Amino acid sequence: MKNASVTRRRLLAGVGSAVVAGLAGCGASTAETPPRQPASPTPSPRVTDEAALRRKIASLLVVGFRGETVNSNDWIVKAIRNGLGGVILFDKELATNGPRNISSPAQVTALVKSLRQASPGRLIVSIDQEGGQVARLNPSNGFPATKSEAEIGAENSPAATRAWAQQIASSLTSIGANLNYAPVVDLNLNPNNPAIGQLGRSFSANVDVVVTNATEEIQVHRASKVKTSLKHFPGFGTATGNTDFDVVDVSATWRPIELEPFQRLIASGNADSVLVAHLLIKQLDPNLPASLSPAVVTNLLRGQLGFKGPTVSDDMQAAAITRRYGRDESVALALKAGLDLLVFANQQVYDPNVVDETLDNVVNLVRTGQLTEAQIDQAVTRVDTLRPR
Repeated sequence: MKNASVTRRRLLAGVGSAVVAGLAGCGASTAETPPRQPASPTPSPRVTDEAALRRKIASLLVVGFRGETVNSNDWIVKAIRNGLGGVILFDKELATNGPRNISSPAQVTALVKSLRQASPGRLIVSIDQEGGQVARLNPSNGFPATKSEAEIGAENSPAATRAWAQQIASSLTSIGANLNYAPVVDLNLNPNNPAIGQLGRSFSANVDVVVTNATEEIQVHRASKVKTSLKHFPGFGTATGNTDFDVVDVSATWRPIELEPFQRLIASGNADSVLVAHLLIKQLDPNLPASLSPAVVTNLLRGQLGFKGPTVSDDMQAAAITRRYGRDESVALALKAGLDLLVFANQQVYDPNVVDETLDNVVNLVRTGQLTEAQIDQAVTRVDTLRPR
């Protein structure tokens, strides 16, 4: 085990130095806010079947909505009928703290059933059910209380972790959810971190504890046919802010060791998907946040860490990017960077037109040659691995 540990340390040190040394060739942006690319003056790529292209793009979107029930005239149901890839459920409205999608087990189960019946395909029903304070299914809406990752990591008992994960997975399967944005595999390197440490969202500052407990949780979810998403790549543990509310620059505190939980879980085949954060880490990309950076998503995560599966955005309406980039520009940058599944929580802003307007935007990107239909097809293939069988 000692030799294996040394090997991992050397690998991560190599990854860190290679990333820093290779920035010039990694596709990192050199402008504070990259300008929009004009339409090509030459004939644009032909979109042979725009309706089919729109359905492909729609399948790459996960969107939040208001309501504890839905009917056939609701915009979210129409979007699902037209190929929307998935939904994300919340217990509370961010602005009012009032109820949103979940008030009781029977109610949310009926809601999910209605959503899935509207879908012509295999709808992703996603949720943040980490445990502890970040659990959309909780005692206030009739579900069991769950320990936090910090409490589970402190116990560090495989049996206890499996029992805890089974409780989470059982709640998810009981309502029909099939994608959990968990586990958090950030290292708890700053206990005062308002987004991670103070909320008990990390198993530990110890890489082995994080990897061991995350592996148990993922395996239990898989046995229950629920997919998971490792977050928040490339590491949120040292942050002093929350990307929900502002740009968070962790350049002064981020360490290459924060990649190790992701690297080890990917190497062991325990990464169903990886969620990329809206963090600015200038060692990795001097200008673009990780979620919009080809240097981070394509070169580091896919290239150096060898991840072949679907990549997931953090909330595309989070202040961390909406304050610096418009919606259309951030979507373009995210897809060019290599993200596959784009999540619009519809919490910080509420936009019932977000699906149609995003489809218009991305179709235009293909028409003007900024994206290719082949890139869309590759993303669709990866995202399909997250869909229920």
